[in-house]
Amino acid sequence: MDKLINKVQNTRPENTLETGMIHKTLRATLACAGALFCHAVLAQASAPSAPQWPVKPIRVVVPFAAGSFTDTAARTVGNELGALLGQPVIVENKGGAGSTLGTDIVAKSAADGYTFLVTDNSFAVASALYEKLPYSASADLTAVSTLADAPAMLVARPDLPARTLGEAVDAIRKDPGAMTYGSGGQGSSAHLAMLAFLLQNKLEMNHIPFKGIAAAIVDVSAGRVDLAIGSVGSTSAQLRDHRLKGLAITGDARLAAFPDIPTFAEAGFKDYRMLYWFGMFAPAGTPASIIDRMQQAITRAVAAPRVREVFEAAGVRPAASTPQAFATLVSREQAQWADIISRAKVKAE
Repeated sequence: MDKLINKVQNTRPENTLETGMIHKTLRATLACAGALFCHAVLAQASAPSAPQWPVKPIRVVVPFAAGSFTDTAARTVGNELGALLGQPVIVENKGGAGSTLGTDIVAKSAADGYTFLVTDNSFAVASALYEKLPYSASADLTAVSTLADAPAMLVARPDLPARTLGEAVDAIRKDPGAMTYGSGGQGSSAHLAMLAFLLQNKLEMNHIPFKGIAAAIVDVSAGRVDLAIGSVGSTSAQLRDHRLKGLAITGDARLAAFPDIPTFAEAGFKDYRMLYWFGMFAPAGTPASIIDRMQQAITRAVAAPRVREVFEAAGVRPAASTPQAFATLVSREQAQWADIISRAKVKAE
């Protein structure tokens, strides 16, 4: 300040009185400016920061009844996410309408990062199956990350006379339509997975739909239904207890957890392929920063020892992905299931 005043004084040396007045005026002006600057800095420092996420519990909707591996995955990963994000993750089961009921709830939820969907292949199936959905799979929901993937397992009631998949196929051919298979409902991933196998091999069976694959597996293990295809996670407990008979598993190699169950290729059906995936979606419009943080948290969560223990015990592989990679997977499956639905003339109930 003194340097500035001296500069002014040097430019007007001939009038001492005027120079003194300028000196006082400049000091007062600069002091005022300095005070205003300090006030602005202090105000900025004391202003509330941008809202942090999350600041309250996070809701995760599973569009299936309790007992499915999708439910198990949501709860197991949810526990880890709660610890990582510092807020409880509350899982709600909203089954019905081939998974579209719970999915619609999330699609219509606020895009504020406090409601998410954990689902499976049924998400891709639904958009191919239903002519009119209460939501748009592409416009109302956005991919966050996969949680896991798993091969499909073809299982039979424990007292089925057929000991192998080949023998089961022979029995189906011998009496078309007499044998039954269960699924999680008309147009569910389990239904279409079996349809894909039947179409490939020109077979006919009687479809028994249930409200969720868990219920179908219960009836197969009880001997009331002959066959079902489900994820390894949905069938592993009954396989270990010998309440189900494993006939074949998808993938290129047998699972270490079930070394006696052959792959479809080993059983003589090398063209049959199926992969179950489990993943998280958010309402469209959820801020990218929240999507990214949740995806990063999922990546850490599925690597946690407890999650790996639960998943691997069920024959499921922990697998996080980028939102872009997950969206590509879903798009590819939508096209695949649309083809199966068209060929089999499947109609939603």
